[in-house]
Amino acid sequence: MTQIALAPHDQGHRTSRRTTTGTAVEARGIVKHFGATKALDGVDLTVQEGTVLGVLGPNGAGKTTLIRVLSTLIRPDAGTAVVGGYDVLTQPRQLRRTIGLTGQYASVDELLSGHENLYLIGRLLDLSRRDARARAAELLERFSLTEAAKRPAKTYSGGMRRRLDLAASMIGRPRVLYLDEPTTGLDPRTRNEVWGEVQRMVGEGATVLLTTQYMEEAEQLARDLTVIDRGRVIANGTVAGLKAQVGGQTLQVRPADPAELPAMVRCLTEAELPGAAVAADPEHPDRPGLLTVPITGDEQLTAVICVLGSRGFTVAGIDTKVPSLDEVFLAITGRTTTPTAAAGDPADRKEQLG
Repeated sequence: MTQIALAPHDQGHRTSRRTTTGTAVEARGIVKHFGATKALDGVDLTVQEGTVLGVLGPNGAGKTTLIRVLSTLIRPDAGTAVVGGYDVLTQPRQLRRTIGLTGQYASVDELLSGHENLYLIGRLLDLSRRDARARAAELLERFSLTEAAKRPAKTYSGGMRRRLDLAASMIGRPRVLYLDEPTTGLDPRTRNEVWGEVQRMVGEGATVLLTTQYMEEAEQLARDLTVIDRGRVIANGTVAGLKAQVGGQTLQVRPADPAELPAMVRCLTEAELPGAAVAADPEHPDRPGLLTVPITGDEQLTAVICVLGSRGFTVAGIDTKVPSLDEVFLAITGRTTTPTAAAGDPADRKEQLG
């Protein structure tokens, strides 16, 4: 399913739970079982209005199940969630009017043309004929589908169907947009186009909940990150904050004479700049060639350089290194984003096996 917004508009059921605190999505204690499998085990989640929250996790972590709960596709076994001011359990019809959803698989009507798919969604969202046509044309152009607009979707490539599916989720300008691994299978140019559209929507006030296994995607789009593993939230924070937890910034110094490395370490230790160590040369891993020093800011970086210079060491090169999100993820979960054995989320497991 692409766009969940088919219920009649019902102003009379809007309640005082309408968001007034700047929170677009708030979930507390969400639990969901599939037989003996606990896909979600007490998940708490908060997404501020006008931001992108990246939800990271390996296959089977529970990401897709969480999206399905928050979009009213399945009911949680326990817990509460409010999206756009509406309760997922008691106000699902009103909630669906505020959200858009792009799932892991493109879901379009293959017998209709690209334009007809988008026009249909627009009309179902109560847009006038004129507005639905205009919005469809606008999104077809944004996603480089104008030339294929009149062709049946069954003639589209996989990447084109994915772009059409993403356009359909955006046609109603939803206040909250769920993107469940939206750029899987897309080429780099199309992925950048999708990122641009997401950033445009956020700039216009939309809120995005993004699940992804592309660390670059999370870093490009998300302000805050939540890491889920085995149905539980195991880490929250900004991109920079999570990197700092893992180890922060490292200064890498290449001496002109590698034989001076042990003396450099002793020098920095005596100067109360602890943590200095000899690391392997990245160009020649079989031999040491770098001095690595963890640093917490520019002052410490300057201090290291000053100490080495004052002791007469000659430096051939200096660089700083920040942990990548891949390294952060591995440090937090102890495994990569694509493990060989999935656990937790049947929807994720189906993707991996299929």
